[in-house]
Amino acid sequence: MKPAGSIVFFTVASGAGYGLLFWLGLLGAGGMISGDGILVLTVLGLALVLVTAGLCASLLHLGNAHKAWRALSQWRSSWLSREGVAAVLTYFPAIGSGLCVLQGAYGWAVLLALVAAAGALATVYCTSMIYASLKPIKEWAHPLVPAGYVVLSLFSGAALLATLMALAGEDASVPALQALIFGALGAGLKWQYWRSIDTARPLATLETATGLGRIGTTRPLDPPHTQSNYIMREMGFRVARKHAHSLRRIALVGGLALPALLAACSLLVAGPVAALLLLLATALGLAGLLVERWLMFAEATHTAMIFYRGT
Repeated sequence: MKPAGSIVFFTVASGAGYGLLFWLGLLGAGGMISGDGILVLTVLGLALVLVTAGLCASLLHLGNAHKAWRALSQWRSSWLSREGVAAVLTYFPAIGSGLCVLQGAYGWAVLLALVAAAGALATVYCTSMIYASLKPIKEWAHPLVPAGYVVLSLFSGAALLATLMALAGEDASVPALQALIFGALGAGLKWQYWRSIDTARPLATLETATGLGRIGTTRPLDPPHTQSNYIMREMGFRVARKHAHSLRRIALVGGLALPALLAACSLLVAGPVAALLLLLATALGLAGLLVERWLMFAEATHTAMIFYRGT
């Protein structure tokens, strides 16, 4: 599939924002984040900025962005619609928790933050299912795709929260530990995912698609079209195997394993050094996630392309 920069940015930015919102609610309820309000509002503000920027970027991929609101009406059957509904509904408790912090109503703030955390997790899952539900694309219709979206969202959110807390002079050991755990988990999950799709059998071949397999090997006599069409432009993208493996290593090592190691090192030190390690871990993690998400689209192969490539 042809990678769209707006969708790559959307899934990474909104995933990080929702991950940040999730940990804010969870750790805030556990009393692990300063209750003076300034740090909480900073974290909440950054989470909402990332989510909003991601959602706005996703509209750039639409032909008629002004009609995007209509997608919200199909929530009974469409994961895209469910994602939109969940995203909109999550804003209300998130903003409400911030207003409660400003008013000093910390009990209500914690409750609303927990509701927002649940909404954030639901939204990320709905985003993952937009792709996992597409059966003609074997790289997406995979059981590890939803798990990957959720785990990587929690990793980036934890790394961001740990960085903000360390920069504010707070004890960031808990979110740093979460970044370590989910970074390592994400690395293992992506390695298993790539190993699985590399060895998976194709969903269909020219023989099975045409029903001519009983005769023998099938090949097209002429190309289906005399010029490029929508399917060829959007679904005919192919990344070279050697480049794909190099980008996988960058995403796996530089974007997940190394940030997890830096988060682990931050647990052994304190002060500005810990903040610097976490800041570097977050920067590498987000850059690595952009590469990982680009690969998710670039390596996807739609079944329809067998009529154009013959494989």
